[in-house]
Amino acid sequence: MAQLVRQQRVNADVGYHSFALQESDDAELPIPFPDDYESDVFLNGFPGRLDFYSGGHTHTATLIVEVWDGPPPEQDPLAWDERGEAEFESTSGEVAVWSGSVGRTESFALGSPGSWHVRAHCVGRAEAAALSEGEGTGHDVERYLVQFWPAKP
Repeated sequence: MAQLVRQQRVNADVGYHSFALQESDDAELPIPFPDDYESDVFLNGFPGRLDFYSGGHTHTATLIVEVWDGPPPEQDPLAWDERGEAEFESTSGEVAVWSGSVGRTESFALGSPGSWHVRAHCVGRAEAAALSEGEGTGHDVERYLVQFWPAKP
């Protein structure tokens, strides 16, 4: 059974319905965020980059980032609004959070460079959308669980 190695809470400043998780050493990325961003795609993977489409236009989402030593247990699908999977390549072992409106914000450690599987879940999308249409911005309305584990060759 897989074991949780580390867990960290980070904020994602959502702007224009978007944010990304991107390799911290981004100088060599072929397509840095926000180039080729696709709206209405919950999770879209690029080399060294994961784009997320948020339910709200402008707000601060909460991400719980987990690093596992193997595939984590499946989540209850009824507990989440969206779910997606992708692959992620890290040359530094560190991942930065990028906003479509303010650029690079926080970062977190994977622990080592390499290839990773990623599974992401989200809840609070409708609430974030309603907040964007009404009051404007909010904090911790839309919440994500993003799980990384090593890809085995």
